[in-house]
Amino acid sequence: MEDCGTISGDEGCADLSKLVSEDGKNAKSVLCQRCGSKVLCPGVAVLAEKELFLPSMRKKTGISQVEGTVDGDTLTAHWLVDDMYTFENVGFTKDVGKVKYLICADCEIGPIGWHCLDEKKSFYVALERVNHA
Repeated sequence: MEDCGTISGDEGCADLSKLVSEDGKNAKSVLCQRCGSKVLCPGVAVLAEKELFLPSMRKKTGISQVEGTVDGDTLTAHWLVDDMYTFENVGFTKDVGKVKYLICADCEIGPIGWHCLDEKKSFYVALERVNHA
């Protein structure tokens, strides 16, 4: 990933200042990259930096371990939500250890985010795995 001031994506680099409001929340809607469904409304999530490993984005059957290894990325920039009912549209995978991955509830692409079962009020959505509008 590039420096903390930018997020790489399909449209090149997006300046974080355009995505984060003055109070540190998401200034734009958070959308699924594949189908465009709204995942979060503006102003409901806080920007958080935490290193989290997310498996590569594939069909729902793609989140499986092959020979004990999983392809994926370690991502650091996330939208943090403290209540699962804040989401407009999100699904959860079955437990993978102590983690549930967040996916788009409409097209089932993912994972777009991460939730540790030990942290009841922490739901992370990776900025690199979603679009903003």
